[in-house]
Amino acid sequence: MPSILPHLARTRVAYLTMEIGLRAEMHTYSGGLGILAGDVARSAADLALPMVFVTLVSREGYLRQTLDRRGAQVDAADPWDPALFATPLPTFVSVELEGRPVLVRPWLHEVASPTGTTVPVLLLDTDMPGNDRRDRAITGRLYGGGDAERLKQEAILGIGGHRVLRALGFDIRTYHLNEGHAALLPLALLLERPVMGGHDREAVRRLCVFTTHTPVEAGHDRFAYEDVARILGPLAPLDALKPLAGEDRLNMTHLALNLSRFVNGVARKHGEVARALYPGHRVTSITNGVHVGQWAHPAVARLLDRRLPGWRLDTELLLRADRLDPAELSAAHREAKERLIAEVEARTGHRLDPEKPILGFARRMTGYKRPGLLFTDLRRLQAIAVRLPFQVVMAGKAHPKDQDGKAGIKAVGRHARALGDALPVVFVPGYDMALAAHLVGGVDVWLNNPLPPLEASGTSGMKAGLNGIPNLSVLDGWWIEGWEEGVTGWAVDDPARSALARAPAGSPEATGEGFLPLDALAAGGPEAHARLLYDKLEEVVLPLWHGDQAGWSRLMASCIARVGPVFNSHAMMRRYAAEAYLA
Repeated sequence: MPSILPHLARTRVAYLTMEIGLRAEMHTYSGGLGILAGDVARSAADLALPMVFVTLVSREGYLRQTLDRRGAQVDAADPWDPALFATPLPTFVSVELEGRPVLVRPWLHEVASPTGTTVPVLLLDTDMPGNDRRDRAITGRLYGGGDAERLKQEAILGIGGHRVLRALGFDIRTYHLNEGHAALLPLALLLERPVMGGHDREAVRRLCVFTTHTPVEAGHDRFAYEDVARILGPLAPLDALKPLAGEDRLNMTHLALNLSRFVNGVARKHGEVARALYPGHRVTSITNGVHVGQWAHPAVARLLDRRLPGWRLDTELLLRADRLDPAELSAAHREAKERLIAEVEARTGHRLDPEKPILGFARRMTGYKRPGLLFTDLRRLQAIAVRLPFQVVMAGKAHPKDQDGKAGIKAVGRHARALGDALPVVFVPGYDMALAAHLVGGVDVWLNNPLPPLEASGTSGMKAGLNGIPNLSVLDGWWIEGWEEGVTGWAVDDPARSALARAPAGSPEATGEGFLPLDALAAGGPEAHARLLYDKLEEVVLPLWHGDQAGWSRLMASCIARVGPVFNSHAMMRRYAAEAYLA
């Protein structure tokens, strides 16, 4: 039975995250933030980093997605049983919320590396006898409920997580806050360090590292101080809190910024955008990466095992992927594509054609991701597909409260019906880690068209590139760094703006509380990007696929060789270790 004891002596870094993608069967994640955290844990195990991970158990999961007859998203809970994958620890702490003591118990899950090293993940749980019925549900649904429920969840993560780590005997020297959800932890540290006239902020700052993941306003939690006072009481005295988190509302991002010694964005461009959003704060950037052993499709992984043994741990070996035999790489991709086609058919009843290229689009369905951009001009899109046949597979969940995202999913169904057999478009419900693995390994082209500069990083395109799948993407997030025209894929942009995308962002105009307007850098609007997307599809991408399969195979090999060695979580974690944890 797993025990926490072997981890206590060596662990020095605690990584706190609201969600974490450990396994498809453990519904403790909603999207990219959690999947990244899971890759961080996998690389921490591979690299034997002295880390412990803290999250919520989220027994009810995030969202089980189905579609009704009209193609509209239907939301439901997505429960899972932690007893199947974790061990309850005989340690309890209490956090007082709304004047009631709330018991918190950690479950232990271990992430194991092929090297034999493991790192612990603590899943915090309030669903236990002795707690008030209302409190037992706090760690139930990931991101569930309204602001009050979210504040309670973040109190359990930050304050409860801090108390659990201490009760278990961990000696933590660095706390890594994965987004602002965990910002109540440094507040708890601060209240433990009174000095004459206040509290020792610098002592707390020396302990904390903060990664911000998005410039989108909805990604930054704010709470009314009347709710803070009612729910947290003495755990968050307003006289100590307001100078750090804002006079009008508790801004969790500002609280984390003010109590962390190291702050980073998740791509070079995002670091520039974050510096403009948060003047007065030193914000660097560490570009996200993906765990190569997790996201290389089994068919591709077997080929790499034969030709580049050791690539899973020594990711620089992937530089030699451009020497792979084109026939072997094409055969591996055909296997991955057939598995995707079978999975899509099993989930939807639609059978895609293995002889036609598949364009893939899968991510959280929300406005700035622009799932409808491809369908801006149905007449032109249909004409392209008639001359150069292709097909489209899409997937993604909209947050239960995101009506625009839900409308986008429904619109995809309307567009699919309008296009008919001329261009098969299939939306696959139930997007999760398992479906993502099929998609990033089995499509032929990976499409991404966010509204710049709102894609902080994005990692699904990295996973596609690792599998030899070229990106066709708007220049934003990581793609500005990974894009080599015709080598790793293609930019959906004109040459003048492509040059600008690589240049420093300067100081974009800010609105509201420091968030960029949605069209800040999207010159020409969606119609302009749609025209550029159609031009690239019609003039470059599809002619290459249909007319030069040898050239396409060389492109696939160069994708692996250029994306895999650079945009991986081992490289990312080595930077965190050197620049954030040991600094």
